[in-house]
Amino acid sequence: MTDQQHLLFELGTEELPPKSLSRLSKALLENICKGLDDAELSFSSSRAYATPRRLAVTIENLSTSQPDKQIEKRGPAIQAAFSEDGTPSKAAEGFAKSCGVTVEQLGRLKTDKGEWLAYTLDVKGQPTQSLLPDIINKSLALLPIAKRMRWGSNDTEFVRPVHWAVLLFGEEAVVTEILGVMSGNKTQGHRFHAPYHISLTKPEEYPQTLLEQGKVIVDFEQRKKIIREAAQKAAENVNSIAHIEDDLLEEIAALNEWPVPVTGNFAEKFLALPDECLITTMQTNQKYFPVKDQEGKLLPHFITFANIESSRPESIQHGNERVITPRLTDAEFFWNQDRKQPLSARISKLSNIVFQEKLGTLADKTTRVTQLSEYIAKQLDTDVDLAKRAAHLAKTDLLTEMVGEFPSLQGIMGRYYALEDGEPEEVAQALEEQYFPKQSGSPIPSTDTGQILSIAEKMDTLAGIFSAGLIPTGDKDPYALRRATLGILRIVIEGKLPLNIVDLLDDALTLFSHKFDLIATHKQIKDFIYERLKHYNLEQGYTADEIAAVLAVMPEEPLDFQERLKAVQAFRKLPEAESLASANKRIRNILKKSDSKIDVAIGILVEKQELQLLAAARDTEKDITPLLAKHDYKAALTRLAKLRDDVDAFFDHVMVMCDDPQLRAKRLGLLTMISDLFLQIADISKLQS
Repeated sequence: MTDQQHLLFELGTEELPPKSLSRLSKALLENICKGLDDAELSFSSSRAYATPRRLAVTIENLSTSQPDKQIEKRGPAIQAAFSEDGTPSKAAEGFAKSCGVTVEQLGRLKTDKGEWLAYTLDVKGQPTQSLLPDIINKSLALLPIAKRMRWGSNDTEFVRPVHWAVLLFGEEAVVTEILGVMSGNKTQGHRFHAPYHISLTKPEEYPQTLLEQGKVIVDFEQRKKIIREAAQKAAENVNSIAHIEDDLLEEIAALNEWPVPVTGNFAEKFLALPDECLITTMQTNQKYFPVKDQEGKLLPHFITFANIESSRPESIQHGNERVITPRLTDAEFFWNQDRKQPLSARISKLSNIVFQEKLGTLADKTTRVTQLSEYIAKQLDTDVDLAKRAAHLAKTDLLTEMVGEFPSLQGIMGRYYALEDGEPEEVAQALEEQYFPKQSGSPIPSTDTGQILSIAEKMDTLAGIFSAGLIPTGDKDPYALRRATLGILRIVIEGKLPLNIVDLLDDALTLFSHKFDLIATHKQIKDFIYERLKHYNLEQGYTADEIAAVLAVMPEEPLDFQERLKAVQAFRKLPEAESLASANKRIRNILKKSDSKIDVAIGILVEKQELQLLAAARDTEKDITPLLAKHDYKAALTRLAKLRDDVDAFFDHVMVMCDDPQLRAKRLGLLTMISDLFLQIADISKLQS
């Protein structure tokens, strides 16, 4: 037997939850690899496989046993191990007994810190086969399964009933119990095309054996690629392009072991519905790919996938067409029914829907968001009436039949219905854009009103949930407050909105009537916002010390924060930066540690170098004042960099903490002046060399 063998583990089950399949597969691979690493079993590579009925992992060049190793145990110090006459102490005897030897058989360990009794134990590595059952079972137990189920009469639990298990090490099957079944070398093929046992002889032949004998494509990513290409080819046959979204592609790959494309059609009359209604119906209810023409217009066709090669594919096509028709008819009914009354007629009904127990109903939220939208619009000098109207209608589409059936269409249907009602186009657009950005990297609202409504809606939620005491902890964030806060910051920064976020928070908190600690809550939310701002900028490529330099002065406008951050990043590239950062650290330390009087009314300075620094500081202050007024922080820091020589000369020749208390106070005042010049932009003492 060689020192390395390939390993295959496969677990066969009833159909696994399609939306969880990829996550379970990746987790199983990670768990097994970690288990092997913890057992000190080396391997060259690993790979995960997953189909609707199986999870599998292959490991290449896995060691056949653990390495032999020596474990050195350290006992009591020599002075404590023996009495003056050399008799072993109880500590020495106890240590020897724990090692299974006599005191005479113990060795000694000498270091520069002393000498101890010691024992070196030779530990022979265990064979991999004996370790695999425990590694596999622990890996399965650690899978991220929200709810496990039982089957039969035993106590075994898993996400779905287990039918078989393969554990093959080299060409030898490892027989052990895994989730209630005995492992071996037999897998099963496709439920319909190959419903029989298939013997596996080598782990490296696993994918090919199942493909050729079992009609199963076990590689999840390979199936995704096959499905994408097959969908596009099927679409070309009807002169169209398949509309493929990644989430649905993953789900279809998780539903099929042998995907076969089927093209179907539906009545053209349904194209009168909004595209999003048709696409959502096809994707959510039926798992169909919609198709579009070259201009992006939806066409009356769809592409689905069957998990079988049928001798009568037209029967599968007609069956799918029969199913989609009533679905689209329902959507058509919702569309027509919803338009019988305008969105404004639904406003009064918002009082029947509770937003959150302490925060009231959706009607209460609408009132608050309307007030916040008005405040923001005035701050940004944009159309107040449009902002208030959009906020007034923001949640009304939640009461429509269409959104009730398809919650993912909230906002989208609001836009359509608002346009049908004759509302201003920007108001209609804002009803959809209030939910932007929907995820990391997705677009922010494109309209002024959409930006205002999105910020107001998110700020109300953020302030309200914190005031209700429901603060996110660890990975738990049920109200998605981290995403909401990041959304606010992205809109303000990327939309270049000069909005004071702290003032907006003040205004938002005053709109709640329930009892809470206003000061404490304000601080918690402010800290939360700035923490998100820090993470946002780390992702933008700024360094932690650059961000810390700006955070030290806590600009209240996120857009202003970014301008300062850009300036600090540019400043640190200047040749004077390192010296000035060090000087500022020194200044801050002197001022922090000094309990002497500080006199900022500069006078009676005597040394040439301090007089030169004072003159340079006054000239610099005069030069940067207009630059700061127009937020040209980069130019201001570049001008401040010219102070380096005078600052260096000052520290080389002047003793700040001199014996004369009056002179000392003046020199501390001069340093305060220099520090304050920089602190108008950032605390560059935070920059690391």
